[in-house]
Amino acid sequence: MIRIVDRHLVIVMKYILLISRLALISMVLTGCSNTPYKPAPASKLSANDSTTQSRLMTQHREWKGTPYRYGGLSKRGVDCSGFVYLTYRNKFGINLPRSTEQQSRTGTPISKQQLTAGDLVFFKTGFSKRHVGIYLGNRKFLHASTSQGVTISNMNNVYWRKKYWKAQRI
Repeated sequence: MIRIVDRHLVIVMKYILLISRLALISMVLTGCSNTPYKPAPASKLSANDSTTQSRLMTQHREWKGTPYRYGGLSKRGVDCSGFVYLTYRNKFGINLPRSTEQQSRTGTPISKQQLTAGDLVFFKTGFSKRHVGIYLGNRKFLHASTSQGVTISNMNNVYWRKKYWKAQRI
């Protein structure tokens, strides 16, 4: 009787381990987060670039240095798509999807030359990993960096220049 129970327990434990591994793999493959999609409203950012920049710089001052935390949505830790999600919601009243992958399909694709403050910029940082930030102007973007937390980076930096993928206008 004990051997049968032990054998069933081993089978159950193997099943739980398999499910855990599959869940971890799916989270890694979806980018910074995996929260259900909520469509963005039809409203746009301010047509005034300086107003958009001002709101984004206020967001930077409020969040600067907040550490990166996968799946995070608070000042104790935030991931890249979470920071973009919160910034658009709190500073512009726009609800974006929560994951980087879904954000990369929201809005209108634009070229690098068309970038204006508030556009989303995307980077391929690994085989299946993506990163998102918000363009500020002058080749700079605001984002939650895995190494520096919430910060401003230059798109001309060798790392970011090589990893640039695409841009979307909301």
